[in-house]
Amino acid sequence: MLPPMLRDEVEITVRSGNGGDGMVSFLREKFRPEGGPDGGDGGRGGDVILVANPHMNTLGHLVRRPRWRAEDGIKGGYKNSFGKSGEDLIVQVPCGTVVRIIETQEIIADLTTAEQRVVIAAGGRGGKGNVHFKSSINQTPRQFTPGEMGQELHLKLELKLIADVGIVGFPNAGKSTLLSRLSMARPKIAPYPFTTLEPQLGVIERPDRTLVLADIPGLIEGAADGKGLGHQFLRHVERCALLLHLVDGSEGEAEDLAAKVRVLNAELQRFSPELAAKTQIVVLNKLDTRPDLPELAPVVAKLLGCEVRCISGVAGMGVTELENHLLLVVPPRA
Repeated sequence: MLPPMLRDEVEITVRSGNGGDGMVSFLREKFRPEGGPDGGDGGRGGDVILVANPHMNTLGHLVRRPRWRAEDGIKGGYKNSFGKSGEDLIVQVPCGTVVRIIETQEIIADLTTAEQRVVIAAGGRGGKGNVHFKSSINQTPRQFTPGEMGQELHLKLELKLIADVGIVGFPNAGKSTLLSRLSMARPKIAPYPFTTLEPQLGVIERPDRTLVLADIPGLIEGAADGKGLGHQFLRHVERCALLLHLVDGSEGEAEDLAAKVRVLNAELQRFSPELAAKTQIVVLNKLDTRPDLPELAPVVAKLLGCEVRCISGVAGMGVTELENHLLLVVPPRA
């Protein structure tokens, strides 16, 4: 389960280190009065590196530190000594973090696997010392090159949860109850709408397989216009292989139940056509209060053109069968 105050978007500025300047120096030793140039090269500036941490699940730690800078390289030294390179700056982010350049909206990184490392801003190269400029006609060169400047980037980081199945539906349809039945997650459950205010994760664990579920706060008609909680959390099911539409089946005929799914799909379509096109399973909930739901399911399936199953999250009816089916139809992650 995600912690309170989930932060799934943040803007930061990163700057890699500047390269150190090259050195102008001449060898001065007893008995070698004209030892020639010996200025060393400057050190390389440090990189800014993002690392995907599987134990993190929010970007909240970046809010308190909006600017990140790696260490500069040190100027070259005497006797052909290289300047010390700047330390790289490691920034830990959750798995599923997408990185965009704010000005262009270009995606420059998508960290999806544990311990994945991406150099976001490369440090500047160190400058060359005067030893490189010695020639037959220039025995005492005073030229050097300055270190390259580091990169500064203004970035927007977005967290998209890594889940296999996304559970979507209207408020109070029973999504949190189903998640608690299918996994060890313990989301807040109450008999009023919008008890889930941020995405919740649950894991189905088998000896040979795990399946990650994401429960998204309830959508309502007009979410694209900001009604309810809007579309702000739908990015968290964009990576899912399958969407599970949970529908309160306690009242209404087959056409009424199908209409609820069409409203949900319309909101998904307004957010992302790719999301709306994902494989879907419709699950009619509250079988314990509606024994005739199995008779309506085939009619609803024909109206929608997708698979329809019946369960009771509260009583646990059909939940094990649904779990086994999900493990069968959802492909393992690569």
